[in-house]
Amino acid sequence: MLVVVGGHSRNIGKTSVVAGLIRKLRNRRWTALKITQYGNGVCARDGGACGCDPGDEHPFAIDEEYEPSRTDSGRFLAAGAERSFWLRAPQGKLAQAGETLRKILTQSENVIVESNSVVELVQPDLFLMLLDFSCEDFKASSARLLDRADAFVVIDRGINAPLWEDLARGQWDAKPHFLVNPPRYVTADLAAFVARRLPAPSR
Repeated sequence: MLVVVGGHSRNIGKTSVVAGLIRKLRNRRWTALKITQYGNGVCARDGGACGCDPGDEHPFAIDEEYEPSRTDSGRFLAAGAERSFWLRAPQGKLAQAGETLRKILTQSENVIVESNSVVELVQPDLFLMLLDFSCEDFKASSARLLDRADAFVVIDRGINAPLWEDLARGQWDAKPHFLVNPPRYVTADLAAFVARRLPAPSR
């Protein structure tokens, strides 16, 4: 089972949603994966300079986290994931890691991925997209994926109308959406929705 958590911009809570779902459904034996894309010294994770680039001789890099920590992949272990990985690839070049991604998927009972672009490589069983009406930035790549989302997680910051002028509200209103109030990013209703899509836990 593959669950993907994406969002329309950086730093709106994707990691917190992934960690929250793992914590609420920790009996599902999760393998967690965070995907970061970089380019020109700028990281898609936070928009600043970074050390994600593994060098010209490597088309991508993947590391497994072994200890809970404050890193994103470490947070997934702390929440209860059995395994956790961090994959870095150049912007627009994620396909180079396709074989590695498929290997992780086939070797794991349930996989949860923090990424938008992964849905262009594999078909998730469930794709959740975060929407933060207070964040004006809406990446063009995310807009193209709106119709692929199965449900939306709407961040409650006290704003009823989004700041995006070029997107029709009907693109998300017609599908299930769950209002969450940070720092609580996963409600009981959201966890139950995901649980219904998952296979029965193995013994």
